[in-house]
Amino acid sequence: MNSVTKPTITAFKTSPDRGQGLARDMRVRWALEEVGQPYDVRLVTFAEMKQPAHRALHPFGQIPTYEEGDLVLFESGGIVLHIAQTRAGLLPDDPDARARAVTWMFASLSTVEQSIVELQFVMFTERDKSWYEERLAMVHDRIRARLGELSDRLGDADWLDGAFSAADLMMASVLLRLRGHGLLDEYPNLAAYVARAEARPAYQRAFAEQLAVFKAASLAAS
Repeated sequence: MNSVTKPTITAFKTSPDRGQGLARDMRVRWALEEVGQPYDVRLVTFAEMKQPAHRALHPFGQIPTYEEGDLVLFESGGIVLHIAQTRAGLLPDDPDARARAVTWMFASLSTVEQSIVELQFVMFTERDKSWYEERLAMVHDRIRARLGELSDRLGDADWLDGAFSAADLMMASVLLRLRGHGLLDEYPNLAAYVARAEARPAYQRAFAEQLAVFKAASLAAS
């Protein structure tokens, strides 16, 4: 059942991902679309993110945040978990299956995403360093190790543990950050897994909403 209070999330007014659906508000948008929960979006600039008003919502001055009545949350994983726990559609009813789904949510952020974020950091901040190629190869190897383990576990299944859940939403969101790097293509079952997630109508609606923000910002700047 949808909450009586319509939640509000924050997102970049000008997203650094240029409309690719990689900003972390995408995960929250997707979760809300999956459960059929209407929501509002408040766009913030990079300067506004560091102001006291926003830091009162997110102590680290980032996005997304989530406001629902008196409840204020930050961190995309925590927000998606809250949505999944309070609305039907993203977590199994069986207690053991639910616990496994939550475990996979943590794994996506703690075990898989760390090296992917490191790759992006290296590419953006260390490209001019003498050690760049060596460091890049090391990060690629770490990512391949995780992808290999995940690929082995997924096998020929459609989703991580039975039906689609918040676990798959979070894992696919993390893997999408490898778009354009070629690494995911080395694991055909993972590439197909991500494609299945992207094909979900809820994902498509969320992506269209985030892309519309980028297009509006681009028009305003032109």
